[in-house]
Amino acid sequence: MSQSTKTPGKLSAFFDILVQSLKGHEVDLTSISIKRAIILLAIPMMLEMAMESVFALVDLYFVGHLENSSHAIQTVGLTESVLTIIYSLAIGLSMAATAVVARRIGEKNPEAASKAGIQTILIAVFVNIIISILGLIYAKDILLLMGASTETAGQGVAFVRIMMGGSIIIVLLFLINGIFRGAGNAAIAMRSLWIANIANIVLCPVLINGLGPIPALGLTGAAITTTIGRGLGVTYQVYHLFNGKNALKIHLSHFIPDLEQVKAIIKIAAPAIFQFVIASCSWVFLAELVATTGGDTGSAGYQTALRLMMFFMLPAWGLSNAAATLVGQNLGAGHLDRAEKSVFQTLKYIVIFMGVVTVLFLTCGHLFAAFFTADENVIAVAGEALKILSIGFVIYGAAMVFNSAFNGAGDTWTPTKINVFAFWLFQIPLAYFLAKYLEMGPTGVFIAIPAAEAGIAVAAFILFKKGKWKKTVV
Repeated sequence: MSQSTKTPGKLSAFFDILVQSLKGHEVDLTSISIKRAIILLAIPMMLEMAMESVFALVDLYFVGHLENSSHAIQTVGLTESVLTIIYSLAIGLSMAATAVVARRIGEKNPEAASKAGIQTILIAVFVNIIISILGLIYAKDILLLMGASTETAGQGVAFVRIMMGGSIIIVLLFLINGIFRGAGNAAIAMRSLWIANIANIVLCPVLINGLGPIPALGLTGAAITTTIGRGLGVTYQVYHLFNGKNALKIHLSHFIPDLEQVKAIIKIAAPAIFQFVIASCSWVFLAELVATTGGDTGSAGYQTALRLMMFFMLPAWGLSNAAATLVGQNLGAGHLDRAEKSVFQTLKYIVIFMGVVTVLFLTCGHLFAAFFTADENVIAVAGEALKILSIGFVIYGAAMVFNSAFNGAGDTWTPTKINVFAFWLFQIPLAYFLAKYLEMGPTGVFIAIPAAEAGIAVAAFILFKKGKWKKTVV
């Protein structure tokens, strides 16, 4: 009898936490149980990241069924590869915002947390204006540089211009969510992605395929819908940032540039941005290498595999972000041991999640790919890529947790140094050697990816155990 009553009790407690995490009630994450704190953060963070990956999958599905779909898929994939550099800017700044805001919240100083968030937004807007202008001017050159054929580049110019021109929306979506995550309110970040994705899903078939008086815009329609969807998500974020109902209270004085604080934020953000630029540039190089050795079919298959992989990897990244927030807030509260325990508890959860994803890709990878394209050659390449990439998923998940812990502590240089070695000094040379010299083509590129991730995980674990991140001043 006691066993039967205990199980419903546990289920009831879990559903209570689930509801609380989705509603976004603010709690002191430095005083409740570590498991409860992780669940409260991880559920909305995982759903948030899953929604971010849906953008690319929805676009990929609809453009994959257009005439000459290989050109469309390649354009979407190559543009996403270039946009990862912008994502790097957004993620790097959001990491800095999360670290500073979490530390101030842990210190019970929400006023300083609010000001730090706004100062980070000012930096983002200034930098992104330059990037948007360059994207508008050099759209076709960007696709050609990435290895696209002349025909593909010609068809994809409008897509690139819209995506690059609206990149400030991408940056703000990531950054403001990073601010909310640092404050411990991951539910708002999650809901902003829900709104963005619902709009994208509704508008995609209308603008891509046409409906009634609305003409079929094809690939260009995909870019327009994605930009509109993300714009609505940012609007939702801004409303909650300024409504004064959360721990963060924004005042007009926060918009006055504070050079000392800007310098402090840049000191954290610069290596964080560089950290992700390193990884992004590696992915860009790998995409170009696949395109030149595998042709349009190889490139389309690889891009399809990447989009599918990211659909599952981004939720894992959301789970790892829980460690970043807990590390930042607990360091601010002076709970060093609790910060470390939070990381290892998060690690247990991510290993289980990534283990399930590995089994799915090893057994059903080709079926997932077939959902997005009817081209048998593209499906074959994507299926092979997914099987090889999935070998390193559990290790990749572990690496994400440790790197998120460093970033949450404000120690953004440690994962940056790891990335320089793993991606530029190991992964790229290995991929080039296997693809070109051993003439393995795209398969050689696929093999180099999990090999590099294994190195990142080992290095991150060793450096994490040394504990220097606990002494980082933010």
